[in-house]
Amino acid sequence: MPPRKQAARKEAKKPVPEINPDSSFTPESFGDELKKLADQAKSETTSNWLIRQAVIWGKATSLLAVIAVYANVSELALSPIYGGIPSSIYHSKVVIASAFVGWAANLALRRSLPMKTQYFLPLIAAYIPMAQFYLFKLSGVFTASWGPLITEALTLFPLMAFSIACVADILEAADLEGLPKWAGDAAPGFVSYGIYKFVEMFTAENLQYGIGKSFMQTRFGWELVLAGTYTIMAPSKLALYSIPAVLHAAFLNTHIMTPLATKSINSVLKEDGWSVLDRWESVTGYISVLESANDGFRVMRCDHSLLGGEWTKLPKIIVGEPVYAVFAMLEAVRLVEVPNRVADKDARALNIGLGIGTTPSALIAHGIDTTIVEIDPIVYDFAVKYFGLPSNHTAAIEDAVSYTARIAKDQAQSFDYIIHDVFTGGAEPIPLFTLEFLQSLNTLLKPNGVIAINYAGDFSLPPLSTVMHTIREVFPSCRIFRESPTPSEQKVDEQGRDFDNVVVFCRKVDDKIVFRPIVEGDLLQSRARAHYLMPKNEVPESAFLTGDDVGIVRQNDTQTLAKYHDQTALGHWAVMREVLPKKVWENW
Repeated sequence: MPPRKQAARKEAKKPVPEINPDSSFTPESFGDELKKLADQAKSETTSNWLIRQAVIWGKATSLLAVIAVYANVSELALSPIYGGIPSSIYHSKVVIASAFVGWAANLALRRSLPMKTQYFLPLIAAYIPMAQFYLFKLSGVFTASWGPLITEALTLFPLMAFSIACVADILEAADLEGLPKWAGDAAPGFVSYGIYKFVEMFTAENLQYGIGKSFMQTRFGWELVLAGTYTIMAPSKLALYSIPAVLHAAFLNTHIMTPLATKSINSVLKEDGWSVLDRWESVTGYISVLESANDGFRVMRCDHSLLGGEWTKLPKIIVGEPVYAVFAMLEAVRLVEVPNRVADKDARALNIGLGIGTTPSALIAHGIDTTIVEIDPIVYDFAVKYFGLPSNHTAAIEDAVSYTARIAKDQAQSFDYIIHDVFTGGAEPIPLFTLEFLQSLNTLLKPNGVIAINYAGDFSLPPLSTVMHTIREVFPSCRIFRESPTPSEQKVDEQGRDFDNVVVFCRKVDDKIVFRPIVEGDLLQSRARAHYLMPKNEVPESAFLTGDDVGIVRQNDTQTLAKYHDQTALGHWAVMREVLPKKVWENW
């Protein structure tokens, strides 16, 4: 319906005003009234109507965009405490429930609140970082199973419910008379959902890509920026009540990436003999380097997992002494007997996944030409700065899938040793365990080369068996070892899991894997390597599961791994809580 006709219809629907008997009713005054009505109808042009509708939808879209970004940031804020996958289990359910409540309760909120609903948004947003700070201290009580749900129910839920209620209020003024009644009633909700999902999906990838590039591009930096955005969108005196939250963020919140906050963390951790040497946020998560003065070791953390550790009280003669056996065990790739073995000085190694650099540092110390592929620039920088990663290597700071696909086209690129040691704490990076990716590594491996693959998994769940099955599909000859001795059935039943690091040594020819005896030069004057270099705790084929849940991981069919992510991640979270004190995890 044209705007001018719509205006005329609206005017016709208006109740006729009562005529004051004392007022003078003349032909002149009646003519003036008619002229006034005609002028109003003329002013309702198409452009004015479009501008008014654009303003209405623009306000609604702005609110939807801000809350969509906040939803992504909220999930990111939980990952250092609970890990990425536990943080995502209930996230979408909280979003849907809060949106439904907000849309349904907008009228009730408008009637019950002492002022406009929108004025409460800056206040709620300002107190979320403070609420998260104290809720995170209860994470050990909540556990990873319920902690993310409880935290978002008390933080994201009210913010989203109020935001969606405001959107519903705004869209009540939208002109939808040209639509059938059923469409006019449903259109605002469907269009709002579409706008929200578009912004949510678009910003999720961009937030992850840009994280850590500045203070404002950190988890809590974004929360502060978004709280400020709400204040600009809905300014009111009520915002003054957010001053305590602002002061808490400035002086007490240890999760904010400032030198003062890091100093505050160390004052808390000092009681247990721990300190944070450095920290920042990056593409794979929250990265920090921590040191235990009491026990004499240093570790690198990524979200709620550890990437490696090194003893600091033992003398570092050639290379550092690893805390975890699995990283020294990976170096046994050099010990596998092969025909026509090349000397170390003539050998080339490809190391996918850096951690603190234990294995590549040893390969470099042996004189092997080593290429390191690491996706996270902060992990690489911290490995150099705090764990002594030698400089005489080739570094590729990029995704391993794109890197191997590119160099596989170059026939001159081939390696005697390949180390596949990517982060699998709680959830494997599935693209790096697909049949197609492993086949690309097979292409890059020389005919008499050896590959060592590290995988952290639960022997009681199908993903570990699926990965082993996929590896054996590509490499015909393999031997599999676990980091720790196999636990008793009673212990597995008590803990409800059998989680461990597993290292697989493979060749691309069907010959038996045999390790040569260790000589003094293999140890690099390291005590830890004397104990851990030779693989122990071999795993028989019978230890792995079989059945319909165990298959092969393919590039376009990754559900065999993904559907068990929740269980694996929750089990890994429980393991990590036993490795370091809870204060280390809770205070970042």
